[in-house]
Amino acid sequence: MTNIKVVLAFSGGLDTSYCAVYLAKIKHLEVHAVTVNTGGFDTQELNEIKSRALSLGVKSYTCIDETNNYYQKCIKYLIFGNVLKNNTYPLSVSAERIFQATAIAEYAKSIAAAYIAHGSTGAGNDQVRFDMIFNILIPEIKVMTPIRDLKLSREEEMNFLQENGITIDFEKAKYSINKGLWGTSVGGKETLTSHANLPDEAFPTPLRKVEHERYTLTFKEGELVGVNTLQFENPVHAIQLLQEIAAPFAIGRDIHIGDTIIGIKGRVGFEAAAPLIILKAHHTLEKHVLSKWQLFLKDQLSDWYGNWLHEGQFLDPVMRDIEAFFDGTQAHVTGKVFVTLAPYRFQVDGIESEYDLMSAKFGSYGEMNNTWSGEDVKGFSKIFGNATAIYHQVKNSAV
Repeated sequence: MTNIKVVLAFSGGLDTSYCAVYLAKIKHLEVHAVTVNTGGFDTQELNEIKSRALSLGVKSYTCIDETNNYYQKCIKYLIFGNVLKNNTYPLSVSAERIFQATAIAEYAKSIAAAYIAHGSTGAGNDQVRFDMIFNILIPEIKVMTPIRDLKLSREEEMNFLQENGITIDFEKAKYSINKGLWGTSVGGKETLTSHANLPDEAFPTPLRKVEHERYTLTFKEGELVGVNTLQFENPVHAIQLLQEIAAPFAIGRDIHIGDTIIGIKGRVGFEAAAPLIILKAHHTLEKHVLSKWQLFLKDQLSDWYGNWLHEGQFLDPVMRDIEAFFDGTQAHVTGKVFVTLAPYRFQVDGIESEYDLMSAKFGSYGEMNNTWSGEDVKGFSKIFGNATAIYHQVKNSAV
């Protein structure tokens, strides 16, 4: 018998809803929908996604929870590296796509599927990320991409679903929402321009808090393990709690502009309250407890790690090498960070750590010192500037 099994990466949004109907009714395939939860969905949302999939006529529906694996193998290192793409974007979608694709590839092998499908368009990064993972891990399974292959607009997708008797919230479908543990991306007509901002209603969490609130974040060896008096064995739960606390302040909203893998510029909106607070708090703690050259080298490797992950190259072995370096830098990144949350913004107030290198025992910057004399500084300054002094003396004498 001909194998007609297709595993569809299913988020429940417009694109994957179209794919489910198209693959079953037009291509006459047996559709097995799979949702990979990377920490962005609660039980109610997952039940709604399952109901949506079954209402579209899929043969089966499966939800795979990758949240803890995603944190341990990726998010942890994004925190250790203080990774922000173009100093703006915490790689909310870039990172999770790798783990979604990997989990779906393993599922497709387990049911001996002939095809694997995703709802990526032909203009973004996700198509490359999914395709690369599938080509590396399951080269024997054919990849199908209806939205990309047919060059469909969102309006055409909505019309197709209406013609096939599918009722969805078309107003909500104007925006593409991808929700995960490390933030939510938002795409719409505004992000297709270079000038328009996303309206408030495009973001998942409305502004509900207007009074300042102060929190204490506890880090242990680089990982967030406490929020105020609550301590967590699993940092995932600390991240989720901080997101619940901070998102109603409308913190972490922005639009990222960057170079796509396929060579065009692209814009994407995002809401990432907890990720941005954690990254800034962690970085502040590191600046107190790491050496000058640890910080310098981490910056170089963090940019590389973030770019390579963004471009779907997570399986390159050099990524494991960089992670090993990051692990080694976190031994003393332990302490408390104090942050103040306010509408649309936050600030890091300061830190406490037994490993704080800004110790009054050795001197106070701009005030006094306890470990050197004025004569020591005179000699040091002369030697430290000697090479440059020679350069200028030679240059001036040659004129």
